[in-house]
Amino acid sequence: MDILVIGSGGREYSIGLALSRDKNVDKLYFAPGNGATCNLGENISIEDFEKLAEFVKQNNIELTIVGPEAPLVDGIVDVFKSHNLNVFGSSKAASQLEGSKIFMKNFLARNNIPTAAFIETTEIKKANEFIDSLNTPIVVKADGLCAGKGVIIATTHDEAKQAACDMLSGESFGDAGTSIVIEEFLDGYELSVFAICDGVDYKILPAAQDHKRLLDGDKGPNTGGMGAYAPTPLINDELYRKINERVVDPTLKGMRDEGYPFEGVLFIGIMVVNGEPIVLEYNVRFGDPECEILMPLLKSPASELFYKAATKDLKNLEIELSNDYAVGVVMASEYYPYKSSKPAEIIVDESVDSDVIENTHISYAGVTLEDGVLYATGGRVLLCIGIGKSIREARDRAYARCGDVHFVGKKFRKDIAYQALR
Repeated sequence: MDILVIGSGGREYSIGLALSRDKNVDKLYFAPGNGATCNLGENISIEDFEKLAEFVKQNNIELTIVGPEAPLVDGIVDVFKSHNLNVFGSSKAASQLEGSKIFMKNFLARNNIPTAAFIETTEIKKANEFIDSLNTPIVVKADGLCAGKGVIIATTHDEAKQAACDMLSGESFGDAGTSIVIEEFLDGYELSVFAICDGVDYKILPAAQDHKRLLDGDKGPNTGGMGAYAPTPLINDELYRKINERVVDPTLKGMRDEGYPFEGVLFIGIMVVNGEPIVLEYNVRFGDPECEILMPLLKSPASELFYKAATKDLKNLEIELSNDYAVGVVMASEYYPYKSSKPAEIIVDESVDSDVIENTHISYAGVTLEDGVLYATGGRVLLCIGIGKSIREARDRAYARCGDVHFVGKKFRKDIAYQALR
């Protein structure tokens, strides 16, 4: 089959890489793709959803996979379905789980799904009163999409009040922050859990851990993610059972009952507190960088997973997963996440280590191709992925691959997967 992948980041590159190795896939398209996806398929520059749907019909593309959250929240799936096209992703209504943190928190409350105590508000007085009632740290979230950066963890009451004020005034995140959620801080450890859903049935992928902070030891500002690993040893069968029974099952039932069945990727940010799973947030797409480490762990064809989810046939799919571990290290540009960096030529040394050659790869994200030369032009430029029989082996291979990649101003964390290795 021919497949179109919507998006331009490392997430979409990694999906494309998995599909390019899939015997069921004949041709890949990316809209818009990046400077490296053209090595996997054809990049097309069509932004309008209706025109994209027409392109899919004219080229007999059998499946479209939507990577990022923005087109999902904007209703691309609804447009494609109105043309009777197979599309993997959530509807505009269902995408409110990520598109509005207020909608998400109220949905959790309505369906008795465990989450932190919270309020939603547009009023600074109400925000300050609730902040004063909480112990520090305090979590302040912008309601709308902020590319993974709309969450402030304030260490003092004054800092929380200032964050709330900056959001409500539009100073921090524009219109995305003019309604906010304030919630109690949960003390535990985080997991990223992904359920591939078709509205009724679902398949759970290995739980991962992301590293949001810019610097080693989880210091510095929040980013879109500086690395990840999977599967994490911080989850067991009992915790998976609790997540399924207390979170995934009631989420899918609640979405059906409320009239917008959830299809696509349900990405659940879980905080584990004293062995109990509590929902921090939902996203309606693969995490980035989690996607880059999950795709290599799929042994069964990726096309089957996406196609059967898009055609509401997951009940008839048995997915096979590798017993290996994957670690991904993000290499970012010089001034990320503070401001843009100058374009920098990327040079990748040809490895002479057969172990590295056979067990690592690069997933490209913020890159542009000019006259045959690849340039770092985005914040998160690429990820070095290592695969191994243990987390340590996978981690060591990923960092060995990092040593082969060069561009001016490159930076990356040196402690990815430290939680599992300490």
